[in-house]
Amino acid sequence: MNSDSKYMSLAVSLAKRAWGQTSPNPMVGAVLVKNDKIIGRGYHRKAGDSHAEINAINSSKGDISGSTLFVTLEPCCTFGRTPPCTDAVMAAGIKRVVVGCLDPNPRHSGKGVAILKKAGIEVAVGIKEKECVELNEAFFHWITKGRPFVILKMAMTLDGKIATKDGKSKWITGSAARLRVQKLRQWADAIMVGAETARTDKPSLTVREFRKIKQPRRLIVSRKLTGKDALKLLCEGEKPEIINASCRQEWIRELKRLGREGVVSLLAEGGGELAASLLKAGMANKIEFHIAPKILGGRNSRTVVGGENPSSLAEAFNLKNTCVKKIGDDICVSGYPKAK
Repeated sequence: MNSDSKYMSLAVSLAKRAWGQTSPNPMVGAVLVKNDKIIGRGYHRKAGDSHAEINAINSSKGDISGSTLFVTLEPCCTFGRTPPCTDAVMAAGIKRVVVGCLDPNPRHSGKGVAILKKAGIEVAVGIKEKECVELNEAFFHWITKGRPFVILKMAMTLDGKIATKDGKSKWITGSAARLRVQKLRQWADAIMVGAETARTDKPSLTVREFRKIKQPRRLIVSRKLTGKDALKLLCEGEKPEIINASCRQEWIRELKRLGREGVVSLLAEGGGELAASLLKAGMANKIEFHIAPKILGGRNSRTVVGGENPSSLAEAFNLKNTCVKKIGDDICVSGYPKAK
């Protein structure tokens, strides 16, 4: 690993310290290096606070002129809640900036880099780009599509069951996988379940194991439930909201609304009919299935993905960029559905 990659990897690690805390802003990390020694480091902690570049500059001691700045995302060049980071970089006398990936906003993309180059600063772009983009895949999707990035998370047995015939499902997966779910909830601005899952499981849909500045919004997908009914199903915490969607057009409408309201990341936790609806509508951006090494059986046990019966395997949803790893005794399979 060359030095640029090494320092960018550190910047990515710093950015992850703010996991689930920065929305609707991206997670960003920055490292200042001079004479091959780290002299400053920082990350964006939450929306409205100083950006990673500023925190890295402020953390440094001594003369930082002539240093190199490693930052996971292109420095901002416009006024928002904070002044442009490009101004601070130029004022600090930094001679080189290494950028993980460009700003996804078409109105801003490349402009920060252009400003720095015009000021005589050497700029390199695309170092550890894949990792930097993946770090903020939800933010990138929200900026470019105007709707939240949806992760469909399901827990299932080896034979594809999520519950018994009468809905009993505690616990399919082990404690390590359930802790992973808490980490996903920490990431999410909103958590969504189907009405049947809400009735049978009565999930809290809250973050209990990790720090969260604000609990995620709780959504129940139903055509029949009222807000009063939803409050009975999920009694603790903020009032649940009803989502009325089944076809692609309805899902786009509802997700666009949530996007306008600042929901960048959405976690869908089941059940099978909701999973089928999201997949069919093309609204599940990423899949994460937790598979327990147990076989439930039962022709009427509830299946992980419901919906209409396909007529052939050609109707299957294929994944790309798949990843398989162990979480405790369970297996996690993740990937991105291919467009049909």
